[in-house]
Amino acid sequence: MRSCLRCGATFESAKNGWRCPHCAFDPPRIEGFPAFAPELAQADSGFDAGQFEEYARLESSNFWFRARNRLIQWALRRFFPGARNFLEVGCGTGFVLSGVAGTFPALAVTGGEVATAGLGFAARRAPRAVLIQMDARRIPFRGEFDVVSAFDVIEHIEDDRAVLGELYASAAPGGGMLLTVPQHPSLWSEYDARARHVRRYRAAELRAKTVAAGFEIVKLTSFVTLLLPFMYASRLAQRAPGKDYDPLAELKIPRWLNGPLERVLDLERVLIRAGMSLPVGGSLLLAARRPAMAR
Repeated sequence: MRSCLRCGATFESAKNGWRCPHCAFDPPRIEGFPAFAPELAQADSGFDAGQFEEYARLESSNFWFRARNRLIQWALRRFFPGARNFLEVGCGTGFVLSGVAGTFPALAVTGGEVATAGLGFAARRAPRAVLIQMDARRIPFRGEFDVVSAFDVIEHIEDDRAVLGELYASAAPGGGMLLTVPQHPSLWSEYDARARHVRRYRAAELRAKTVAAGFEIVKLTSFVTLLLPFMYASRLAQRAPGKDYDPLAELKIPRWLNGPLERVLDLERVLIRAGMSLPVGGSLLLAARRPAMAR
């Protein structure tokens, strides 16, 4: 069901498009995309929209993005094999969305992003996806998706509890959620500040907030575990960055090093697939389910 952000009514998606049959609200279009938070479309308080072009150039060859995509696709297949539709909140340039759409051709995919600068890249990468401009704190769906998701998004938002509540509301009863977030506050560095993170998570914090939103957790594991010592060394060096500090330097890995690092993360995925929940790591992966019946 779609949810009108003006009057709060819900209505069938296929029958009315985006126009609310109760109050006649029809979201404006910005750069061709339905805009549910147009006042935020050009803002960059949670993320530097000027970096979308650079991310779009770097993601497809960077070991971390590539390995994370494969982990996400494994989790989607493992925990939600019957999913028919999928929402990614904070889809950015569409790198995850295009991977999901390509791996699961029968899955209907929708992407939401607050900054319209990212949606143009996403439209080119995932041409069959439905794309909308929206605020993660006000998702215009209710009980619609078999799987909802946000990958390295909620750490940018002060009120992450509101986002988790909206993800819960937009998931269908019995549906699920996938999240990734950065882990360990002790890794905080100039990188996080420049990325406009509000926090890095502890596993217990993410678990508690997810359960408080109403979800039941089915998997919580760290990843980027084997590279954690190198992350600490890198982030320690960033505690006092120079004037020439490049916040995207960690994404510009030389090819001779990128491949081996990717194989290390592939090994971690083998361990996770075998049933292990890794106790520490630079990031967390969480899979959760919305109960089929209200508690």
